This record gives sequence, C-alpha cells and structure tokens, in this order.
Amino acid sequence: MNDVVIIGAGPYGLSLAAHLAKTKLNFRIFGTPMKSWATQMPQGFHLKSDGNASNLSDPDKSLTLGQYCAEKGIRYADQGYPVPRDVFVAYGEEFQRRLVPNLDRTDIVSVRQIPGGFELQSAAGETLQAKQVVIAAGISHFGHVPPLLSDVPPEYLSHSLKINEIGDFEGRKIAVIGAGASAIDVAALLHESGADVVVIARRHYIAYHPPHNPNPSLWERLTHPISPLGGGWKSVLATIGPLAFYRLPRNLRFRAVKRHLGPAPGWFMRERVEGKIARYLGTQLKGVRVEDGHAIVDFIAQDGTDTSLKVDHVIAATGFKTDIARLKFLSPEIRASIKTDEEAPVLSNFFESSVPGLYFVGLASAYHFGPLTRFSHGNAFTAKRLTRHLAG
Repeated sequence: MNDVVIIGAGPYGLSLAAHLAKTKLNFRIFGTPMKSWATQMPQGFHLKSDGNASNLSDPDKSLTLGQYCAEKGIRYADQGYPVPRDVFVAYGEEFQRRLVPNLDRTDIVSVRQIPGGFELQSAAGETLQAKQVVIAAGISHFGHVPPLLSDVPPEYLSHSLKINEIGDFEGRKIAVIGAGASAIDVAALLHESGADVVVIARRHYIAYHPPHNPNPSLWERLTHPISPLGGGWKSVLATIGPLAFYRLPRNLRFRAVKRHLGPAPGWFMRERVEGKIARYLGTQLKGVRVEDGHAIVDFIAQDGTDTSLKVDHVIAATGFKTDIARLKFLSPEIRASIKTDEEAPVLSNFFESSVPGLYFVGLASAYHFGPLTRFSHGNAFTAKRLTRHLAG
C-alpha cells in the first residue's frame, strides 16, 4: 500500500511531490502536468501575479521561474513584467521533468474508502491503494455559473474556464459577463482575435490591479508595503500568516477570502480594453434566453432601462467556487462523509478533511488558510507544512 497518493499535477500537486521526494514516504502522483493552465486558460493569457510570486516549490529551491527563464533566454522580471501563460506552463512542465519524474500522466477516476485507507482506480485501469490521499484538483472542477444562467444550453453559454481556443469566436458577437480578471482577459483576447465583444457587469467600474512601483517612498513602504500577493498590510499578513488566519473566527475568515484580493484585472490589461471594447457596467442581469439561433441577454442598465442584447454566444466569467459535490471521482460515500461549510471542505490545520487521511490543498483550502492558497504562491507554504505532517 502506498503511503500517499496525490491527485493533480498543477503547482500544488507538483510542489508537494517535490517535497515528498526528499522523505522516506512511498508516494505516487497522478495527472497531466499544468493541465488546467494549459487547456483551460486561453492563448495569450498572462498571470496576474509577479514573477517572484509564481514559483513552484522544492526543498532546495533548485528551479525557480527566474532560473528557468534565465536558462531558456526568456524575458523575466521579479516584478513589473507579466508572466505569459505559455511560459508558466513550460516552466511547470520542466519542473515536473526534473523534480517529479515519477508522475503518472493518467487521471484518477475513482476513490473509495477501504479499511486502513483508500482504493483508487486510474483511467488506465490500474487499481492501487493508499493510506492517505491528497486532492490537488486546482480550479478545474469549480467553475461557477450563477443559477440565473444555469439552464442556458451550452451551445450558447460557456464558463470562461472552457475558453481555450479564442480564434473559434472570430467574427461572432460575444457577451462576456463579469468584470474581473477572467472577464477582462477573455474580452481583450476575443477583441484582438476579431470577435465583436461587449462586457456586461454588475460592477460600476473595472478595478484594475495597480502597477508595480519600483521606487516607493518611505511613507509608501510603511503604509502600503509590497508582498507577493500585492500591496498593503492585508496582503502582507495573508502572505506570512496563514496559520494565524486559520485561528480567526469563521465568519471573519470567509469574509476575508471573499472580499480581499478579488478578481481584479492586471494593470497591463487597461490599454487593451479601455476605449476598445463596448461595456455595460452597473447592470442587473435578468437572464439569458435563446431566440432564433441567438442568445438574448436581458439586463437592467445603470440608468434603470430594461435592455436586451442579441449575441451569438455568452461567456460567463463568473469566478470559481469550491463544491465537493463536483468531485465525482470521489465515491458518493466519501462525498457524503466530508464535513463542509458553504460546499467547501472543513479542514484541520494540516489540510485534513473530516474523512481521516483525505486532504485538500489549493483553492479548496482557502477558507481556512486565507487568500494565499487561492494563488499559486501558496504552494510553498502548503507543500512544506503538509510534507512535515505526512512524514511525521
């Protein structure tokens, strides 16, 4: 029986595997490296996080993003230069080749409890057992579509997570619902690829993430310090204090995760959007209906006018929400046994769920450890802490 099986090979799964490789534990890891980033983020996408906040973690710090870019002659800066998706994916794949060579590139399709642990089945038909299982599923299962849009046929509506080939929409009229990072990134890429794009959002303005200031004054450094998660003391504390965050009252933790470091578009997107893409801001969405081969978006405009917009397709850039019920590879019995709060797993301070031996990392752990684990940068804290626990 394996000591540990990791399900998922994104930044969190790969970083944990790189740390476990330095222990005596017998472990396996399954999944396609950087799959969500490679297949569920559109061509031309850039990370919002700075270069020095986009590293994968190994105990020896032997392959940072900066080191990889230097080796390959790729432009890089710790701060102030957005990291292209393709560079981040290639970096993660190289990290896997060097530091996690035992990756099995098949998916796990079934996990059920057995005495002393778990039985898992891979898509290739292999059956294996493990004492402990770590779910590093990332965001791929958690694209959130509001109930108001849930009945729209998929031919007329897609979540932004499903948009990879932007060129498929050339010459079509597209409505993008939302004003966060995913919405603005997708809208800009669609516009630049020849689509007729309109952004429809509840927000009254697009809140771009501020650009990096390379020469802050002493006062700015004191009042608005910089951290890998961005500027301000809240971001600094979120970066250095995930265990302190864990001890906060439940309502305060949930409110902080929902409100702090929201989905603001990167500063570098402003010039690609402003004055180039039509938008309706401050709206109240009423719904989307299908009529004569088109999607009709009904909403109340900012001035109170009932408005209907006919488009070819709607993209719901409406964020992500952890929901254990969507992890269909977990047996119904396991899903029913996991204690949840707002559909997210309730976790110990070592990432363990109410099912002994079953752990959740990444986005699924954010309500307990804070905004840090919503971002790739949280992989180092997670890998170090969970490795010490599993190897202890």
